[in-house]
Amino acid sequence: MKTLYVKLKDIKRKWYLIDASGKTLGSVAVKVASLLRGKHKPLYVPHQEIGDYVIVINAAKIAVTGRKRTDKIYYNYSGYVGGMKARSFEKVMAKKPAYPLETAIRGMLPKNRLGRKLFGNAKVYAGESHPHAAQQPETLEI
Repeated sequence: MKTLYVKLKDIKRKWYLIDASGKTLGSVAVKVASLLRGKHKPLYVPHQEIGDYVIVINAAKIAVTGRKRTDKIYYNYSGYVGGMKARSFEKVMAKKPAYPLETAIRGMLPKNRLGRKLFGNAKVYAGESHPHAAQQPETLEI
């Protein structure tokens, strides 16, 4: 079995637009991560960046199920003694509305330089507007 290497000229990249208003956090993150990796393409290989670009709008209107709005906690640790900070989903949404969705997407990508590069192809916006109209994104329903 030989390793498949896709040439750059063979990769056709598209731009997708996803409206996250009213959708659950996990389902949007799964779809975005899959599009970023390129798993929907017949030429998919896990070690190359062949995925598409994804624009997510209305991240501030994302829904969570159950009591996650009050009980879900985001942790940050500075590395120092007593440097652990914990914030609830509500507080994070009040300060940075796109952060929970970005964190969920980043968590579903590989934890290496490829994953960091792929995450750069995701554009998450809290509101309706985005500066990528020139790319003519294709609207995608979840």
